[in-house]
Amino acid sequence: MHIPDGFVSAPVAAAGYVVAGIVLAIAVRQANRKFQERLVPLMGVMAAFIFAAQMMNFPVAGGTSGHMLGAALATILVGPWAAIIVMACVVGVQALMFQDGGLAALGTNLVNMAVVGVLVSYAVYRVAGALVGDNRRLKYVAAFCASWLSIEAAALACSFELATSGTSPLHVVLPAMAGVHALIGIGEGLITVAALAFITATRSDLLPTRREAGLETQ
Repeated sequence: MHIPDGFVSAPVAAAGYVVAGIVLAIAVRQANRKFQERLVPLMGVMAAFIFAAQMMNFPVAGGTSGHMLGAALATILVGPWAAIIVMACVVGVQALMFQDGGLAALGTNLVNMAVVGVLVSYAVYRVAGALVGDNRRLKYVAAFCASWLSIEAAALACSFELATSGTSPLHVVLPAMAGVHALIGIGEGLITVAALAFITATRSDLLPTRREAGLETQ
């Protein structure tokens, strides 16, 4: 999922920085407007957890491996705007300190993982959560679906960026990325559900209310 330097063209890299910068600015503004003091330590814990979780790879198929993205879990626990900030911090630190993803490609990596991953998971979880109400088991199903689709959406965005850059034809990169990440998404969904089940059992006060999660109108 992390795009290294040299894989995206200059126009695509620049567009990624512009889009990521605009969305991150909006996220910071919205997070300040809807500031909740209890979210500050939770955001820090989420960033640390996602950073550590992304360090652990699991085998997928054909010698490939995947790791947790964490966008859906962050979105469910702290909301979309705070989740974008959390994911941006994780992706940024990975690029700047651990060379996981290139600096030139940092904008596109932010778009894929911090923007697309978060917004898709929020949209899916909000719609599904509104349908299932307070049914805990169905909420886990909604969380799994949001996690899986966030992985697929980020992979598809990455595919179009690589194809637009001329790195690989779309008919080659799209099936490859979609297929591998369909399997990675299953692991993502299972980890997300397991984390939510653990938090529900031990610290249910950390879970957002339906209004905080955006499942009810103000």
